[in-house]
Amino acid sequence: MSDCIFCKIAAKEIPSSLVYEDDVCVAFKDLEPQAPVHVLVIPKKHVESVLALTENDKALVSHILVDVIPKLAKSLGVAEKGFRVVANTGAEGGQSVKHLHFHLLGGRSMQWPPG
Repeated sequence: MSDCIFCKIAAKEIPSSLVYEDDVCVAFKDLEPQAPVHVLVIPKKHVESVLALTENDKALVSHILVDVIPKLAKSLGVAEKGFRVVANTGAEGGQSVKHLHFHLLGGRSMQWPPG
């Protein structure tokens, strides 16, 4: 999608602090971190939200959740003590960019309920 900021980041049209990239997704530091470690993991393919995922996206989501996020948690030093993964969906869910993204947060104790 040509006007999506995350699509532009994935295409490297907008600079970001990349911490990971492969053929399927990129991860970069959040501009307004809510924890000492706060990265966003986004698919390169434009998918608006969790609600827009289809049967064809199972491999994409599995890759991000099973392969990428655990690897990032280890490399960013939060795997041992724990971390949180969040996918905000819709306005009331706190989604501010309409491109599927997963927040990986760690480096401090997470509170519950989250907010």
